[in-house]
Amino acid sequence: MDKILVINGPNLNFLGIREKSVYGTQSYEALTEMIRQKAQELGVEAECWQSNHEGAIIDRLQQAYYEEDLIGVVINPGAYTHYSYAIHDALKSVFVPKIEIHISDIHSREAFRSVSVTAPACDLQIIGHGLAGYTEAMEEIVRRHA
Repeated sequence: MDKILVINGPNLNFLGIREKSVYGTQSYEALTEMIRQKAQELGVEAECWQSNHEGAIIDRLQQAYYEEDLIGVVINPGAYTHYSYAIHDALKSVFVPKIEIHISDIHSREAFRSVSVTAPACDLQIIGHGLAGYTEAMEEIVRRHA
């Protein structure tokens, strides 16, 4: 079955706990359930994966290179967005559509957040659509795969 890998970086496991005015009140578990339901609707499998560790994210992206059923990656690199050239390079080695998403509008927050060093390694960036950005990214990956 075709698969979409959803990678979440640091602090996303604290959805519904940290900065509710920015990230909302829904938990990480609610997000993963929303993603699973959307995957079922789209007729694909979704793997939700989260780490607070840069090296672990790079390892998971490198592992994705070998997954024959993988049709796309949705990634929210969290704070690594703004400085991880290592994640950028790992994204470049995965040859499926990659979509970077951010729950908040990173361009309307602190100045440092408006720079993404990982977005150039992705095919598309979705920002400020809340948790719906994940399902929008999944729809786009399936559309591109069709």
